[in-house]
Amino acid sequence: MKLSISKPVCALALLAALAGCASDHAAVAATATTQPATQPTALHIHLPGIGGYRGVDRGMLRGLREAGYTPRIRAFDWTGEDAGLAALVATRRHRDESTRLAAMIADELRTNPGTQINISTHSAGAGIIAWALEQLPPDVQIDTLLLIAPALSPQYDLSRALTHVRGKAYVIYSPYDTAVLGIGTQMFGTVDGLKVEAAGKVGFTAPPKADKQQYEKLVQIPYRSAWIKLGNIGDHIGGLSRPFSRAILEPLLARGELPAETTPEEPLSVPPPLPAAATAPATLPAPAASGQ
Repeated sequence: MKLSISKPVCALALLAALAGCASDHAAVAATATTQPATQPTALHIHLPGIGGYRGVDRGMLRGLREAGYTPRIRAFDWTGEDAGLAALVATRRHRDESTRLAAMIADELRTNPGTQINISTHSAGAGIIAWALEQLPPDVQIDTLLLIAPALSPQYDLSRALTHVRGKAYVIYSPYDTAVLGIGTQMFGTVDGLKVEAAGKVGFTAPPKADKQQYEKLVQIPYRSAWIKLGNIGDHIGGLSRPFSRAILEPLLARGELPAETTPEEPLSVPPPLPAAATAPATLPAPAASGQ
């Protein structure tokens, strides 16, 4: 039997999930913690989804700390006054905020040469960091990138962004993220403007002209049932679970390790190329004519 779901219902589901099912919106500064003396130059930047910086984001960052993660932590809430579905289509804000983030990364590395920078994103935040990395000077690189449930289209060409990643770019995706990255993005679009299932549901696929050497940095980690006990049931915000962050995300960010008890039988995958006839979207969306 075909299930019929109205647009208002999908919109409410999308907003609830991407907002992290939380109502608080405390200042970004509340996340910053005292820089540990043992690692004075390391920095972690986190970008939320279209719901803005919420309790689930703070919970994820708290989980990292509880597992012994030592870098300074800075949240970058790119949504501003557009939080919610408005943030998904505010292409001018996407451009402005990605430019601002690129400048922040470059300034940090100019001020503190040798700083180790790790970046995590949730949902549509993946688009902002991809466009920010693409704007960095040729010699500027971050260390590790973590994309949790990315709301980019699967065939978005990450080649330019990955040139600015020194280590690995990890992708946490789940085929069970149906309401938001399946129905939701097919109805309202991904952050790069395509009405398709997002990479956070099906994984990224390298387009024909992608740089194969850069794509070797991309490590895609599919959802597995062992994560249920860590508070991650495979939905859109499961990857932000505090226990999941402690057990899975911290080892990935700190040491590039996936705990043995959750390692699948199949190896972690490098995305295959698209069929030759497939086309990739533009690298950066043009500003909306409406001034969004």
